[in-house]
Amino acid sequence: MQSRTFSSPSLLAFAVAMALPFAAQAQEATDLDQVVVSGTRTEVAVEDSLVPAQVIGRDAIQRSQARSLGELLQGRAGISIANQGGAGKITTLNLRGAESDHVLVLVDGVRMGSATAGLPALQDLPIDQIDRVEIVRGPRSSLWGSEAIGGVIQVFTRRNTGKVRPNVRIGVGSDSTREASAGIGGGIGRGWFGADVAYTRTDGFNACRGTGGDAANPFGAGCFTDEPDRDGYRNTSATLRGGYSFTDTLALEANALRAEGKSEFDGSFTNRSETVQQVLGTKLRYTPSDKVNLLLSLGRNDDKSDDFHDDVQSGYFQTRRYVASAQGDFSVAANQLLTTGIDWQDDRVESTTLFAVTRRDNLAGFVEYQGRFGAHQLQASVRNDDNEQFGNHTTGSLGYGFGFDNGLKLTASVATGFKAPSFNNLYYPGFGNPYLKPEESESVNLGIARYADTWNWTFNVYQNKVDQLISYDSQIFLPNNIDEARIRGAEFTVDFTLAGFDIATQLSHTDPRNRSAGPNHDNLLARRPRNTARIDVDRAFGDVRTGLTFNAAGERYDNLANTDRLGGYSTLDLRLEYAIAPAWTLQAKVGNVFDRDYETVAWYNQAGRTYGLSLRYQPQD
Repeated sequence: MQSRTFSSPSLLAFAVAMALPFAAQAQEATDLDQVVVSGTRTEVAVEDSLVPAQVIGRDAIQRSQARSLGELLQGRAGISIANQGGAGKITTLNLRGAESDHVLVLVDGVRMGSATAGLPALQDLPIDQIDRVEIVRGPRSSLWGSEAIGGVIQVFTRRNTGKVRPNVRIGVGSDSTREASAGIGGGIGRGWFGADVAYTRTDGFNACRGTGGDAANPFGAGCFTDEPDRDGYRNTSATLRGGYSFTDTLALEANALRAEGKSEFDGSFTNRSETVQQVLGTKLRYTPSDKVNLLLSLGRNDDKSDDFHDDVQSGYFQTRRYVASAQGDFSVAANQLLTTGIDWQDDRVESTTLFAVTRRDNLAGFVEYQGRFGAHQLQASVRNDDNEQFGNHTTGSLGYGFGFDNGLKLTASVATGFKAPSFNNLYYPGFGNPYLKPEESESVNLGIARYADTWNWTFNVYQNKVDQLISYDSQIFLPNNIDEARIRGAEFTVDFTLAGFDIATQLSHTDPRNRSAGPNHDNLLARRPRNTARIDVDRAFGDVRTGLTFNAAGERYDNLANTDRLGGYSTLDLRLEYAIAPAWTLQAKVGNVFDRDYETVAWYNQAGRTYGLSLRYQPQD
């Protein structure tokens, strides 16, 4: 199925036409107090970041009424989402046109993802447990190591301060969706704590319109089976967290997240999975003076999947990742910060599949400098990773910014990145190649932005060249470092308030090209639309708040040969909330109002028009 509702050129033109007149008339201020840590590993105001960054806070998450992390991130600057058939189904994210395994995902500073597949299970992260999300666009390997070729997305679970207070939410929706969450948290003396649980269940819809084979196509297509049934999903999650300040200079905190999912899908070998995502972390912070900050972090991520075909188990995978970090931030002079640290990572695999190697570790050291000289800003970092599989790998970044008195700011940055091969790439029996090298990238970004009392906008252009991409090599019948890619793009964002309406517009153009020799040379990389747009509009009328989200994406191709075309599409979501009382809020949402029929992965269905209703109890300070 291919929707031709929105073509690529008209998408960008329409969104620009909507955004610019409003921006020119903006009258009121926009909040500039957001802080991002994922781009430098230190606290930096968003407007002071030399790399493009964005923060989605808890209030924005609640207002959006998004029911998954993929839905929350869809269409934001530089991001495109591909989903295989609804809630709980495999969801991948492309950041600035890079591969889906070229984005580093962190949960409270702990690296998340499967060491075998090389991907994080974004679909299983419960949005009710999320406090804020940071998005950093562009390579950050010089600070975080492997995977951050496209950028970094960091999810922070809730952190409780102020009075001890509870929160409760119940909801229902289309496809027999039912949801419930509850929690309590707050500060007591020198300490704070929090605990939350959440449950969601949906009967879903038919995930895949695949075929099991017929006379015209004896090998089948899509999911290679025909199972026209509802494919449901269930997720149960819990978070625990707390912290204590022993003195004004010494503080300890810990956090735990566990999400258990059960997902049905269509497939000839497996059609059901039971998954576990678990993140554990603790941090000890020592700040003996305003010039020294020392941080010791320990963490663990478990990614587990039991796969079934009907009621018969067909496989089992579990990867366990241990991480540790020691970091020191030193103020060497006024507006001059030196950061140095060591990261350690140990990946372990347990599986019914017999891997030749089931464990590897990585030890890394990094140094970063940040300085401000009047209107000038400078950031430089270098990192060396010593991995027992592929040896030493060094990456670096350099950024410069100049701020004008009128709020206009120019930025330029260059960076290198790399991605270590996954265990599947290296060791999967009969399909792995233990001689693979890391994928490497070289990137440049030029930006201009204006931060003022009335409105804020940013415009960035970039190029990212990726070498030694891993793909199947027909000459050796194994994966090999044979592909190259060149990705060019531009992003425009504008946020402002006009006549009481809060308006946020994000436009992205990406040109991800295959630069490998052969028949696919200069083709577009698969499953990445060239143009995307997102517009959020919210307005409060006393105790009533209304809102809409417009999402659009241009055409994309589902294969390297660019023969399987998926048409562009646009969707409109409408939101309404009513403050029944200071602590009680009723929310309602209609998603995909015009019931658009579209796909982000060939053969995999997406939800039509949906409805949701929820009641929230959340006392304020």
